[in-house]
Amino acid sequence: MAEYYYSKNPHVHHQIRKWTFKLLGNDLQFESDNGVFSKYTVDYGSRVIIKYTDVNKMPQGDILDLGCGYGPIGIALAKANPDRKFLLTDVNNLALDLARKNVKLNHLNNVKVASSDIYQNIDQKFAGIVTNPPIRAGKKVVMTILTKAKDHLLPNGTLTAVVRRKQGEPSAKRAMTKTYGNCQIVKRDKGYYILESIFRG
Repeated sequence: MAEYYYSKNPHVHHQIRKWTFKLLGNDLQFESDNGVFSKYTVDYGSRVIIKYTDVNKMPQGDILDLGCGYGPIGIALAKANPDRKFLLTDVNNLALDLARKNVKLNHLNNVKVASSDIYQNIDQKFAGIVTNPPIRAGKKVVMTILTKAKDHLLPNGTLTAVVRRKQGEPSAKRAMTKTYGNCQIVKRDKGYYILESIFRG
């Protein structure tokens, strides 16, 4: 398990990769390495959730990118929404180091990066939580991410998640509907579903 991207300290042979990727109209700089999710490019699920997350629908407050990896979701949203503050968290220390580098590469001053095993080290409430959950970490981890978000959302705050149909979208939608009393399919794109629930508080 120590080799997986959802481990705290994956042991890898380092191979830094650098590239530019356009997200929300901005050319963003990224560095990645072995031991993180989607190390060669911004994965398709992240691209879809970035495109269809509407920050303007969220109430006032900070936004959390949970399980940020090297940071593409939070960084893209932060670059496009400079008036908002973002917190990027992950359990993987290698990913966190890369996320910090990528925040600097993209000259962002509205982003913080911090270590947290799911919600373990998170003690504030957010206007929105966005996540591309680590499916390979198992159903229990994914469901904890989706259902425990309610403890960290402001009233009318939103949880937005991307899940592939064949990797548990139906059960994710059921869990979110049960927890929040609502779950909207914002977008379907090549088997990826963007699910959104509003915490009525």
